[in-house]
Amino acid sequence: MVGGPGLLLILLGAIVFIVLFTAKVKWHPFIVLLLAAYGVGLAAGMEANAIISAITSGFGGTLGSIGIVIAAGTIIGFILEKSGAALVMANSIIKLVGESRSALAMAFTGGIVSIPVFCDSGFVILSPLNRSLAARSKQSLSVYAIALSLGLYATHVFVPPTPGPIAAAGTLNADLGIVILLGLVVSIPSILAGYLFAKVFASKIYIDPKPETAPHATAKPEELPSVAKSFAPILVPVILIALKSIADYPSKPFGTGW
Repeated sequence: MVGGPGLLLILLGAIVFIVLFTAKVKWHPFIVLLLAAYGVGLAAGMEANAIISAITSGFGGTLGSIGIVIAAGTIIGFILEKSGAALVMANSIIKLVGESRSALAMAFTGGIVSIPVFCDSGFVILSPLNRSLAARSKQSLSVYAIALSLGLYATHVFVPPTPGPIAAAGTLNADLGIVILLGLVVSIPSILAGYLFAKVFASKIYIDPKPETAPHATAKPEELPSVAKSFAPILVPVILIALKSIADYPSKPFGTGW
């Protein structure tokens, strides 16, 4: 078995392979990951049967611990997308902070929407509103696009139930409530930094919003859910996960004390 610096070089080569074949060659990520895992095993000196056993047991263990959560998060994201709840949340945040800070509102809207919704879907959902706000504020679309994109990615990579953070939590046997808390602690400053980057640098590149070419939401205003119903699919699971994390501690009120 290869260890030490040699194993690190093998892992680095696997990462390069994954990035190259998913981004450039356009192979399906699942196939690329399987090939990379098998290649790492061979390069590290493992036997073929042992490699297959390690891959299947690792995949099965990860799926068993996070599969239901990922499926539930996907369902929530689909509901938010099709019901128009994402747009309701965006409009609510804009009313709260004001249209003068609408780019900041879109950044935080992206951060909230991307918790259950994949960031690329969230961008598509919120793009019409993004264009409209850019036109009304007479600012470059680049400011709003960058602010929204970085807001979406901030929580997408840090806050469950998006698959990446959940997979990391499952691999490390980390408590989901703690992961959510720490993810929010990191993602909120990241969203603010992304907003500042958009205002300072992206504003130097003018892109005409052209709102008349933007697609419109499929749901009619009278068919949109209320603000409470729109936020509930995100807030309720987060609250339940947080309560579970609190209940796991031996201290009061749920435990018996230290």
